[in-house]
Amino acid sequence: LKPRKARIRSANSTARAAPDTPDMALLQHIRAARLIQATAPLRPAAVACRLFASPAAFHAHTDTSGAKAAIGGLQVPVGLGAPLTKRNAGVSVLGCAIAMVAVGGCAQGIGQLFAALVVGMARNPSMKEDLFTYTLIGMGFLEFLAIVVILIAGLLLYSE
Repeated sequence: LKPRKARIRSANSTARAAPDTPDMALLQHIRAARLIQATAPLRPAAVACRLFASPAAFHAHTDTSGAKAAIGGLQVPVGLGAPLTKRNAGVSVLGCAIAMVAVGGCAQGIGQLFAALVVGMARNPSMKEDLFTYTLIGMGFLEFLAIVVILIAGLLLYSE
């Protein structure tokens, strides 16, 4: 009786087929035949730009002109004119999250602004009113930037 690891290794090595075996060659020929059969009903121009077409073009059968596909009795455009069938929600959430990083930058800027106000008041107490006015103006700019970033993030989140 072989040790357990040796049995697993021998089982894995026999299950895998080398690329030059007849089984693998047969599978490659079947795959090539399926690809040729899938492109047969398409026009030559559609075959040439097949990589740029939407996935809907591969699943629908084209009519004689090849411009539209009949799905359930409806004429639906194929290729780049096809309607968007899948919403990539993960990409929009990722874009929104990256945009929201700027809100953290605004918060950091407000913190540094008030830290500079405290240091400026400690160095020159007579300038307290002027420094506070400048601080409020700077805070207004930062809040405006934060609001714009939140609006852009919302636009990214709910856009298609």
